[in-house]
Amino acid sequence: MKVGDLLKQASFSEFGMERWRALAEKALGGAAFEEALVSRTDDGIRIEPLALRVRDAALRGARARPEAPWAALQRIDDPDPQRANRQALEEMNQGASGLALVFEGAPNAFGFGLPARPEAVAIALHNVPLNQVSLRLDVHPASRASVDWLFAYLIKRRADPARLGLSFGIDPAAIFAGTGRLKMSIEALKASMPQSLAHFFGLGLPGILLEGDGRVFHNAGATEAQELGVAIASAVWYLRMFEEARQPLVYAAPHIGFSLAVDQDQFASIAKLRALRTLWARVAEACSIPPASVSLHAETSYRMMTRMDPETNILRNTIAAFAAVVGGADSIAILPHTIAHGLPDAFARRIARNTQTILASESHVGFVADPAAGSGAVETLTDALCEAAWEEFRTIEKEGGILYSLQQGKLQSRIVAARERRTASYRDGERHIVGTTLHPLAAERDLATLVAARRTVEEDAAVSCEPLRPVRVDEAIGRLQ
Repeated sequence: MKVGDLLKQASFSEFGMERWRALAEKALGGAAFEEALVSRTDDGIRIEPLALRVRDAALRGARARPEAPWAALQRIDDPDPQRANRQALEEMNQGASGLALVFEGAPNAFGFGLPARPEAVAIALHNVPLNQVSLRLDVHPASRASVDWLFAYLIKRRADPARLGLSFGIDPAAIFAGTGRLKMSIEALKASMPQSLAHFFGLGLPGILLEGDGRVFHNAGATEAQELGVAIASAVWYLRMFEEARQPLVYAAPHIGFSLAVDQDQFASIAKLRALRTLWARVAEACSIPPASVSLHAETSYRMMTRMDPETNILRNTIAAFAAVVGGADSIAILPHTIAHGLPDAFARRIARNTQTILASESHVGFVADPAAGSGAVETLTDALCEAAWEEFRTIEKEGGILYSLQQGKLQSRIVAARERRTASYRDGERHIVGTTLHPLAAERDLATLVAARRTVEEDAAVSCEPLRPVRVDEAIGRLQ
């Protein structure tokens, strides 16, 4: 008889969770099960050591187009447009499938960025092949104007927008939170934005105009649930804004996308991206909007980057990028590992670019649509994040919506409190950073970065709030050179 036939005939007694726990506690030799094997996320979500498989799980981590690879983007953030152009050409020639233009003053620029002028766009994209490429603009104070700049440039180059992956990244909440300023009052913004963007809907321009960007809040210290709650609250603010302007939500919704940060906590990052799609589907159902695919951009975390032993950031970036792919990101940008030291040079940019190339072309990570589907641990964490994020979203709504919550400082206070709790866990030795608090180098090596001055952009504001600045964990715990 064949081995396969023997196995089919064999019967095994069911090994339940209670029996497994009894054996686990015996193996612990007296150590408390809760302390030894159970952990919690920054949101207090319980992480069990073992979770049962979820059968017939829905695909929540599939990309908008699962049959196509994700867009591997490279940030173009050099203050010198000519040098930025050389970088852009190099990136596209060496395997990147898209570019993320980061302008000065953007909350995610980290002190650098292209000059916020139309000629800078033309110079930076000169001779860059625009057909079948992904382009995104990072949120910044001149986001609305940059839509016109880029659109005019595309017309001049006779590029077909239908063949591009476009994201214009307009997010007033991220700008307000990151800079502490808005150019006009919240009421004026609500009244003017729908009319300002209506003609783009009329043109049938494909791509993302408005974005719920959680990266600003993550890098300031937000938990996973807080970041998700903010992203959803921003998107709902757009829907309500268009509803009040009596514009059909069915036309506006497809032009709303999301950006989230991913870090070295692999499973939390996977669950966070998967939870976003579930949350947005819930919003669409509540608003009677036909279900549609979600455009989701992921960028590796700035707050996880370390100044000491920066090569360890390469490993953190790899884990984060892997999590972004498994979680279903449609586009991914990796922060070069030297970004805590200054403007990254060609070598650091190459490492960032090749990390995605290896994941795609050698590891084939994106071959399966949603590899985490059915995993008990990931599904349970995804569901728990959905519930916690929905509570954060409801809290923001009770405070009047995302912009009013920021204006009153209520959202900032919760995020700062979360950052302080996390910082305390590192200072108390409950958590560690390899190369910084654990196994630091005896002497740091010399590191090359490009010569560029950090700039801050100060503008007049009609309304102000307490800004949420990016704070790295190593910076918060005071372990800098």
